[in-house]
Amino acid sequence: MARRKNGRDISGWLVVDKPAGISSNAVVNKVRWACGAKKAGHAGTLDPEATGVLAVALGEATKTVPYITDALKAYRFTVRLGQATNTDDGEGEIIASSDARPTDAQIVEALKAFEGDILQIPPK
Repeated sequence: MARRKNGRDISGWLVVDKPAGISSNAVVNKVRWACGAKKAGHAGTLDPEATGVLAVALGEATKTVPYITDALKAYRFTVRLGQATNTDDGEGEIIASSDARPTDAQIVEALKAFEGDILQIPPK
């Protein structure tokens, strides 16, 4: 994709339903190109295989990105029990597996670790 020399003076937010198979930055680049914007950014990265809402800021609206990134968010997810991967997601190599299944009470207890402020550290 060739780069435009002079972008348009356009500002605002677009809400994009990001499909699987493309990075958040690639979506932003496509939006920037399609709108002819000088500047663009996003308010939160989704994994390339994740789908969902990606808020894209254009122009002067990029200055408001912290107001979105600091806001409360909710996530919906699917879990595959009995497998661990080297990337902590479904894309990695399976490094451990088990036929053991937790009880409903154990699941409820484990989910408590995902409430509130969380510092997520990616695997190495």
